[in-house]
Amino acid sequence: MKLSMRIRIARQRARLSQEALALNLGVTRSAVANWEGADGVLPASARLAHIARLTNVSFEWLATGRGPLDHGGNDDTPAAEGEMVHDEYERRLLAAFRRMPEHARLEVVLHCEAMAPRAARQGARPR
Repeated sequence: MKLSMRIRIARQRARLSQEALALNLGVTRSAVANWEGADGVLPASARLAHIARLTNVSFEWLATGRGPLDHGGNDDTPAAEGEMVHDEYERRLLAAFRRMPEHARLEVVLHCEAMAPRAARQGARPR
């Protein structure tokens, strides 16, 4: 999904008109319409962060389309320590972890941490 569509979805979920969003951002309504257009100019990162805050969506989702749409409510949480996930197994593990109930997450983390030194001692290499 393109950024223009994510901006529109965020604005509509927040029940804001293009004019209302523009007023809150200090831009014109036509600027918002342009961002939401298929071939429109894209807003700067700082403006995108402001849109995410105003519409209460996750900045990561708004900027990249990845992660949950809803804002978690904790601005101090880094997005995976700023690392990109390129390994398919790591991506699958992260996706499964995000779907787990809270009580199961700690158990999985402890299990993975316990296995990491053992795998290194046995000469196992990540794929």
